[in-house]
Amino acid sequence: MTAPQPEIHGPDEFQGFHEARHVLWCHEARTRVREQLDRTTFILDEGVTAVCVDNFSRADRVSLSAFDKSGRLVDSDTLYIDEPEQRLDVAPEFDHDFTGLAVPRGSELARVVAREDGWIIDMSALRNYDLLADRRAAQRAMFVAHLKDMMTNGQARGFLIDLGDADAA
Repeated sequence: MTAPQPEIHGPDEFQGFHEARHVLWCHEARTRVREQLDRTTFILDEGVTAVCVDNFSRADRVSLSAFDKSGRLVDSDTLYIDEPEQRLDVAPEFDHDFTGLAVPRGSELARVVAREDGWIIDMSALRNYDLLADRRAAQRAMFVAHLKDMMTNGQARGFLIDLGDADAA
């Protein structure tokens, strides 16, 4: 009698793994944007409505331009990138295209948006971002994604998830 051979699954064998990896990448992008902007005065300055992130000009730094609600340039800053994972890639949850940030016509901000030299952070969305709640949501989403794989291949047959007072603990 020969030993049982592992079952060979199709291309979807690790679908949950790929979903979990995507969830983690998105969470890390949001966290990175918040952490990097925390290094500037923009996060505390309520007069700053939008920040343009220019990742294109130089590989070793990110140029930031801050705009007020009328779309006028009010400040700028430079963040130096020591490691590639410090790069401020687009986080849709903060991007003006996804949040519906109003861009005043004819303003300096409108010209920056038209040039497409980077992406625009809606500072209201960034200021309202709750890192701890996002981390918990990402953790649950990753768990559920992995659980699908485990149930598909028989590694998990039953489970109980209690989300009742998870935030109170």
